[in-house]
Amino acid sequence: MLASRSPRRAELLEAAGCAFTVRAADIDETPLPGEAPRDYVLRIAEEKARAVAATESETVLAADTSVVLDTEIMGKPNDVADAARMLRALSGRKHEVLTGICLKRGERLLRDVASTAVWFAPLGEDEIASYVASGEPMDKAGAYGIQGVASRFIERIDGSYTNVVGLPVALVYRRLREFKA
Repeated sequence: MLASRSPRRAELLEAAGCAFTVRAADIDETPLPGEAPRDYVLRIAEEKARAVAATESETVLAADTSVVLDTEIMGKPNDVADAARMLRALSGRKHEVLTGICLKRGERLLRDVASTAVWFAPLGEDEIASYVASGEPMDKAGAYGIQGVASRFIERIDGSYTNVVGLPVALVYRRLREFKA
């Protein structure tokens, strides 16, 4: 069972041949004061997994993805001005994409984090304005989607591409095998 409404996570699981149902969790995703980014994505993934009603025999998969620049956790932008601010900050810089995953069955939990380094090309104000106007950045951590128009801004990555999309599929698959063994 997938504890997420993310169409990207569902697409990634479908492409990997995983059968699942969606039972999304609604939780407060506000970072705690002083919370480290890695601790944050793990906490949110676990809270999502715990918030979903499941039988003892159902396995719940929950995840949380954040873009991290220096120590700033960049979630989804609040508005177009926030999206533009995030893109300006990422422009010409390397950042990290972290996804915390949590598998839950009964009271048993398994948590892990995937990290991918992403290098953004320098962006001009016209590129930022045009991209923000497209609407694409508004529901994505860090105000960009690597699988969409923003792909043209990505110079390179080091790590899992699917992690940057929103779910580190190879890590999830490996951990699911361990979890069910």
